[in-house]
Amino acid sequence: MCGRTSLFASPSALEERFDVSVSEAYEPRYNVAPETPIATIRDDAPETLDHLHWGFVPAWADDPDEWNGLINARAESIDEKPAFREAYEQKRCLVVADGFYEWQDRTDGTQPFRVERADGEPFAMAGVWSRWERKDRTVESTAILTTEPNELLDPLHHRMPVIFDADDERDWLGDEPPEKDDLLEPHTGEGFEKYPISTAVNDPSNDSPAIVEPVDAPESDPQSGLDEFV
Repeated sequence: MCGRTSLFASPSALEERFDVSVSEAYEPRYNVAPETPIATIRDDAPETLDHLHWGFVPAWADDPDEWNGLINARAESIDEKPAFREAYEQKRCLVVADGFYEWQDRTDGTQPFRVERADGEPFAMAGVWSRWERKDRTVESTAILTTEPNELLDPLHHRMPVIFDADDERDWLGDEPPEKDDLLEPHTGEGFEKYPISTAVNDPSNDSPAIVEPVDAPESDPQSGLDEFV
């Protein structure tokens, strides 16, 4: 699962890393939560980093305000689900971040972790997007694809975002949807690290550099019996 991210790299760093122009709406964020704008590169505008509403609303929804936006989509079945099938075929995007957060359920409570590249560089996750239009209103939204966890993430959660190596990012934005087995497998975890952070991240209104600071959290065994999918 991926339910919270960050992106505080400078616009110039993002432009160099992804070969895009960064929209004026961009601002550094340390605690990006669902139902807020999240940085993306869409297949119909691959030269621009912009923002979409994080909470997918299918084009056929009656009212986006009454729709329970989907923040994640399972990679294994994305081409089968009515909400995502068309987006997988025609509206793919990269969701850009320099870290994300997972909460580990432990016998002594819940501990948030930050996951990031060891070099601190931003990276791209697989996303799909939608444009809902009625009369004079348009809502453009996105969901992040998830898959089975790798060895790094498995102790934290039973799902993880689909993360691309740099060489594969533009393949996801191509004219035709790629074979799922080619791009949507769990990332190896090479070059990534995780560390415990403060529970301040639990409140989306806490959005400051303090969020990403490591804390001294004693090792604890993950709570058992938590493998039911959500």
